[in-house]
Amino acid sequence: MAEHTLIAVPTHSRWNADLAPRLTIEPGDTVHFECQDASGAQVHPGMTVDDFQSIDRGRIHALTGPVAIHGAQPGDVLQVDILNVTHRGWGWSSVIPGLGFLKQRFTEPFLFHWNLDAATSSSLAPAIVPLRPFCGIMGVAPVEHGELRTRAPGIFGGNMDVRELATGSALYLPVQQPGALFSCGDAHAAQGDGEICINGIECPADVSLRFHLHKRQQLAGPLIESSPALDHASPAWVVVESSTDALTAAHNATNRMVDLLTSRWNFDPIHAYLLCSVAMHLHLSQVVNEPMITVSASISKSILPQRTLFPTSL
Repeated sequence: MAEHTLIAVPTHSRWNADLAPRLTIEPGDTVHFECQDASGAQVHPGMTVDDFQSIDRGRIHALTGPVAIHGAQPGDVLQVDILNVTHRGWGWSSVIPGLGFLKQRFTEPFLFHWNLDAATSSSLAPAIVPLRPFCGIMGVAPVEHGELRTRAPGIFGGNMDVRELATGSALYLPVQQPGALFSCGDAHAAQGDGEICINGIECPADVSLRFHLHKRQQLAGPLIESSPALDHASPAWVVVESSTDALTAAHNATNRMVDLLTSRWNFDPIHAYLLCSVAMHLHLSQVVNEPMITVSASISKSILPQRTLFPTSL
């Protein structure tokens, strides 16, 4: 089980199943990713809002990868253990006219710079913001060929902006292409549910991930085995769904949670439905990656018997 290091450059800002992998690894290997901030290193501390407006938006998301996992094929599940995500001491957030959840109210461009301590930031006084870095984008190459913008998340993962994807969590993704072709980036030192202004605390980061492969396993979309959250919530099973309609995404996430409880814990479907009603949490993980809304449905691991969802792996 080898360890590899992948520097950021050259980054890519499109999903493309035909993009040659920068690295090919074996299941069980660990990769240390260098990730630029979402701007592709165009934003820097002290930058003015006027200069910010002139950056190349075509470089937004600046992903590191792709990494091919030897033996991965469509119909498999890729497990990504998030060993560590570390920010580099600074970050930024912005308001971009025409974007964001309150774009009709906040119409002027704005750029805010954050100084980041190890675990908090006091840049937005008098608030003290707790930090929990994670990658806003983690995904495999989609089933479609050709260049696809990275803004919309999907079955393949991608721009989910789910804050539970922090150190200690694991992400499960259905493989769409031979080799899986995994990429990550768009790191956030902190983010609230919704990511309402269009940004978290965007930052460069160092990200260590370990990959496992589960052959011939069914998975309808991204699934997270989360570590404890900032609000001290217990570890949870988190189903992630995205749709152009928030209620559709919530409906699909709930259906998948019922299916998960039925298939992995042997609940009768009606009992799984009742359990979701009394114990499941629905979150709007992001509401700004138009046209897609991402909803997370979670159930605390503490209320369920311990399970390894995919007991055999490479």
